[in-house]
Amino acid sequence: MNKTIKRLILFVTAIFAIGLIIPNFSKAVTPVTDESSLLSAISSVSDGETITLQNNITVKAPIVIQKELTIDGNGYTVTGSSDWTSTSGNQTMFTAQLSAGKLTLKNINLQNGPKYGVQSYDGATVILNNVSITGFKYGGVLANGGNVEVIDLHLGYNGTGANNGIEIAKGASATNNPTLTMNGVLTSDTTENVVRVAENDSLTEFKITNTENTTNKVSLTGEKIVLTDKNNNIIAETAVPDKVTVNADQKKVIVTLMANEKEIRFTANEGTKITADLAKSHIVLEENTKIDGFYTDAGYTTEFNFDNPLNTDTTIYAKISKIETTTPETKPETTVPETNQGQKDETPKTGMKNYIGIAVLALVLSTGTIILMKKKK
Repeated sequence: MNKTIKRLILFVTAIFAIGLIIPNFSKAVTPVTDESSLLSAISSVSDGETITLQNNITVKAPIVIQKELTIDGNGYTVTGSSDWTSTSGNQTMFTAQLSAGKLTLKNINLQNGPKYGVQSYDGATVILNNVSITGFKYGGVLANGGNVEVIDLHLGYNGTGANNGIEIAKGASATNNPTLTMNGVLTSDTTENVVRVAENDSLTEFKITNTENTTNKVSLTGEKIVLTDKNNNIIAETAVPDKVTVNADQKKVIVTLMANEKEIRFTANEGTKITADLAKSHIVLEENTKIDGFYTDAGYTTEFNFDNPLNTDTTIYAKISKIETTTPETKPETTVPETNQGQKDETPKTGMKNYIGIAVLALVLSTGTIILMKKKK
């Protein structure tokens, strides 16, 4: 092979390698510091890549994503501008759209907007990990025929007149049913409508899943959706419209404990039994009080039977009484009469006199013995 051909091959290889390196390099060094650079990065990155913010950003229009993408907020905040422009009626800040859309938001704060903070629409998936959402007029999160997974989400107040945290819905043009997966921690500044089921749209069915890793569970109890903490205590609940069917991984019943006029509510798996120890674990007793038993009525006439499985919401009354404490009797002090009314001897009693008397007696006995022995001789 002559030198010219070799040089040509090396030149083409070098150009090809540079062509591979330059795009990736340009993506890595492009700073995302404002709305324009954010939109540019979303447009240019390939499926599965991550965009990292390097500043707080204000956006003036909805951002729609139809690829697999992670936006790492790096602790910064994306704020909706007061000069907001809607796009075909969509006024949500971030929307993952259709089955190709998979948006992971992490380490980011979303703040203020005319409708929702983030939406999963018609088969798309939104994953929320260390995300805070507050100040949106319609709600924080919208599962609009799409899938929402909560790993770590904090909800401030979102809504107008009434709070609306996560809304489960299905728009008229959506073809998929929404799903909600709890896979970590969900906290909220208010207990009103933390998870809400839409009433006036095309929603007829949706699915709830709770992973083994989740701290907060969202469950179906009768005709209500409830959010619970790690001990299954109820944090929030909302009604499910009659037309909507909920496919839950586990149906629950609500147990209401009445203890000295305090109401404690937690969930238990439908069709299972609970124990007296479990009921006791939910009651914080005041000092010097004890539980005398559990009953089915406020008059404490019929004891509650823990051997029966729970198939409906159940109220249990805990009879609590004070622990009677008795003070031990104190015996009157006894005084020993003085036998010697004379002058009190203040000399310390060391025992020396006793030792001298014994020594004298021993000396007398030994002297007498010696005299007797001499007389016999």
